[in-house]
Amino acid sequence: MTSPGTKLLGPKLLLAVSLLAIGACAKKPPKELPPPPVDTSAQQAPVDPNAGRAIPGSQADFVASVLADRVFFATDSSDIDQPSQGTLQSQASWLAKYPNVRITVEGHADERGTREYNLALGDRRANSAKNSLVALGVSAGRITTISYGKERPDAIGSDEAAYAKNRRAVTVTVQ
Repeated sequence: MTSPGTKLLGPKLLLAVSLLAIGACAKKPPKELPPPPVDTSAQQAPVDPNAGRAIPGSQADFVASVLADRVFFATDSSDIDQPSQGTLQSQASWLAKYPNVRITVEGHADERGTREYNLALGDRRANSAKNSLVALGVSAGRITTISYGKERPDAIGSDEAAYAKNRRAVTVTVQ
């Protein structure tokens, strides 16, 4: 016959033996610890002297160097106003430094009007900007024009602020 304490001893003994077996399988610490991690925050990669700078004669250089890459127009107009003349003068000066760079002048219109009307208006705007650049000394052979009409808006919206941003001629360098 078994005593009441013997019944409890069996599971307790089994638990103790199991814990000893698991403890015996534990990993032993290495004889030698690895070296501590090296702090690399103070180290820097070699510095590229041209990093962050636009390649001379590129579109990025053009945008960074001129007053603006675009001129804006009044409603239903392709006339170059005073601020636009200054912008085109700045573009012509940059183009004089890079005589091998060709450009495309893109003409745009706001969303009002028919597709055909806006394509024709965009064409007049692109040619107006081109003619101003030619008058400032840029060879006409370096300039092509294209009209996108209302097909490539810069600003989305049907208010005067959006319309004003979309009535433009944009100068893009051709690589």
